[in-house]
Amino acid sequence: MRVIFMGTPEFSVPTLMEIVGQGYDVAACYSQPPRPAGRGMELRPSPVHQAAETLGIPVFTPKSLKGAEEQERFASFDADVAVVVAYGLLLPKAILDAPRHGCLNLHASLLPRWRGAAPINRAIMAGDRETAVEVMRMEEGLDTGPVCMAERVEISPDMTAGDLHDRLSALGGDLMVRALAALSRGGLGETPQAEEGVTYARKLEKAETRIDWSKSAKDVHNHIRGLSPFPGAWCEMTIGGKRERVKVLRSALAEGAGAAGTVLDADLTVACGEGGVRLVQVQRAGKKPMSAQEFQRGAAIGPGARLD
Repeated sequence: MRVIFMGTPEFSVPTLMEIVGQGYDVAACYSQPPRPAGRGMELRPSPVHQAAETLGIPVFTPKSLKGAEEQERFASFDADVAVVVAYGLLLPKAILDAPRHGCLNLHASLLPRWRGAAPINRAIMAGDRETAVEVMRMEEGLDTGPVCMAERVEISPDMTAGDLHDRLSALGGDLMVRALAALSRGGLGETPQAEEGVTYARKLEKAETRIDWSKSAKDVHNHIRGLSPFPGAWCEMTIGGKRERVKVLRSALAEGAGAAGTVLDADLTVACGEGGVRLVQVQRAGKKPMSAQEFQRGAAIGPGARLD
């Protein structure tokens, strides 16, 4: 099996490593172009780009695959299949049709629920109790193709998006090599997606990251863990007489009542529109994540303090 791998973030790397480790011939790797990062804003290759270079795989980073020249180059690799994991670009029909067995995508949701860009975050923010990582055959539509294989995963009550990301990423690599093995034997089945239950996981926006304490404790808790560790849900606190933005990375449901956004005790339990949420892990601007207890030693946010 001659494979083209297409992916960009850290989520994609375990699948690339599994494919290489199982002895598949990865002819080329496609990834998003290097982006400015760090204090110096120097161009930094994506995690997949870096991993592929370490493995000696040629890497290509076109801004688009719509041009005839890029499509001809893609076809020239004479691939049996393309494996796509969070690549970041919609693939034109010419790209989808180029490999002999088409393109297989690894998607982190129970399709047709949460098609689109941020399925892990949206599942947790919605309070879903279960999700999956799935191998699907790609079509021109957004995550509309038939599902070939799936591995279901329970979402525990305090699991963050980061926790779930790591779990699905590891499972995804194993699932994809199993799908490739079935494909090579001619035994990879396909099940069309249901027409009911379609939802879209729209891209996360900065405007939705601020915590709204007027919502129920359950909604606030889901919001916090669904945005952790990145981009991070946040609120404002008065520390040393100054208002400061603080990210909340982990929380827990707690007993509590009072005006929404009011700190109820020294353990940083905060009143919500209904119930309370205890802050477990926070991060001040420019600082490392820390436990609420460690944070309190320097901040001393007392009962009665108002957040936002």
